Amino acid sequence: MRKAIVVVDMQNDFIDGALGTKEAREMLPRMVEKLTAEQAAGTAIIFTMDTHGEDYLETQEGKKLPVEHCIRGTAGWQIANALQTFVHAAAAVIEKPAFGATELPAVLTDYDAIELTGLCTDICVISNALILKAFYPEKPIAVDSSCCAGVTPESHANALAAMRMCQVEVR
Repeated sequence: MRKAIVVVDMQNDFIDGALGTKEAREMLPRMVEKLTAEQAAGTAIIFTMDTHGEDYLETQEGKKLPVEHCIRGTAGWQIANALQTFVHAAAAVIEKPAFGATELPAVLTDYDAIELTGLCTDICVISNALILKAFYPEKPIAVDSSCCAGVTPESHANALAAMRMCQVEVR
């Protein structure tokens, strides 16, 4: 069975930057440990990157969330240093201008099982999990809750509950 793990938006701005949280910082060592084991097991690793332009504040998202973040080329846009060895060996790195990565289903066509991790559980992780479940209703789609963090602990829990209701396995 070919497995892929999708690492959603593990970028500096979501960890310790403009939109960082204590939960994201605390989760990072668990993510390193998980990716080390997954890579050793032959699991394909795919990263997504929230990517905005200088005009972010003028976009629909920017008007609803007026905090500049993940602006292409900035330090906050970069994937965390602790994950760079995995980025260099990744099967794909997908830049996305919105919550969900519309290219992700095509990248994951040849995999039998898909697991998601990353940030933020309640925005981008859930968006990508539901996109994948819609494209691949018979593939096992899972989320590792210990390697995710939400905007708040409450919204993280709500997102996990919503994914369970949509038949995404929450581990």
